Amino acid sequence: MDGRVLDDSKPKYINSPENIVYSKGRHLFGLNVAKKGDTKKLLIVEGYMDVISLHQRGITNVVAPLGTALTEQQGWLLRKNTEQIILGFDSDDAGLQAKIRSLSVLENMGCDIRVLQMEGAKDPDEYIIKYGNMRFNNLVDKALSVIEFNVKLLQKDLNLENVKDKIKFLNEIAKLISKVENTIEREVYIEKIAKEYDISKEAIYAEVNKLTYQNVKSEKILEKAKPVITHKKVDTKEVSLAIKKRENTIISILLTGDLSIFEVIKQNIKTEDFQDETNKKIAKKLYEEFEKGNSNINGIIDSLEQEEQNQITMIMADDYEIDNLEKAIDDIMQIYEKEKLNNRKFEILELLDKTTDSNEKSELGKELNSIIIKLAKIK
Repeated sequence: MDGRVLDDSKPKYINSPENIVYSKGRHLFGLNVAKKGDTKKLLIVEGYMDVISLHQRGITNVVAPLGTALTEQQGWLLRKNTEQIILGFDSDDAGLQAKIRSLSVLENMGCDIRVLQMEGAKDPDEYIIKYGNMRFNNLVDKALSVIEFNVKLLQKDLNLENVKDKIKFLNEIAKLISKVENTIEREVYIEKIAKEYDISKEAIYAEVNKLTYQNVKSEKILEKAKPVITHKKVDTKEVSLAIKKRENTIISILLTGDLSIFEVIKQNIKTEDFQDETNKKIAKKLYEEFEKGNSNINGIIDSLEQEEQNQITMIMADDYEIDNLEKAIDDIMQIYEKEKLNNRKFEILELLDKTTDSNEKSELGKELNSIIIKLAKIK
């Protein structure tokens, strides 16, 4: 059980240690309730007391990372459940650091991230008490993009009345904008920043173009300088999205911890059948533990490497639209059976082309006929 102090003493939140029963880094407080309403936007606040307070004031699209730093697993949960993530951590230094850490987790996930900017209140709850829900919702609608937030951070430590600081500011914002690949988005940022900070648009464009040209030129120089290396052809087996989706579905079913279902699945699907390497590692661990009779899923997940835990979080966050579990398992096993039979069929055809032994040809022919009959029975 976590606790929160009720005065101004530190730390604000006292967190219980994680254990095999519950891992806070893989859950978001309030997500189950938020999902019942409109989750196009999800507001992240610091702790569960903030979530409860906001719910009492009619703001339900709000979650919290349970007093811990936002984890990658929580990031995937957010990406799955919303179109836009709004960081609404407190406006003090600790809240600022929480925003920066969260951005580092979320930026590489392809999320639409915004940052809430509050003045006159330390957190969303206090802001609503002072100014009301309508003004708070307006604040949410005007939340800053990542670029705008980073520009504000730059400006915070500089005096733009000072010529050297203004030049430094211009150079740094040019670096930020030059990383934006979409031309229209880049122009919008330049317009807004030029107007807000009283900087010539032409000056920003000039610096951005200079950096873009330098990057292109450097890439061309490196390309020319690369020695010509001849490699032997290496066959790399790329796992298709359909196979990954199928494997993810199997793992999601296994993660229910139902040992009777595992007994059915393992008859037709072996760990070596998994083609995605991370999925194979996860399946191997699940199979090993289930064989021992251990169905403590949280404990098994905690024993996995971080990469495998992240993959499980993504798998669990997906919707596999399974209405009938028995039929879903049967369909998947039939797909595997069909693939195995087809692979063996092609092996036999190759062997028939190569062999001159009449007895061997006869045996292979019988096996081929048997496979063709079995394939015809599979829908």
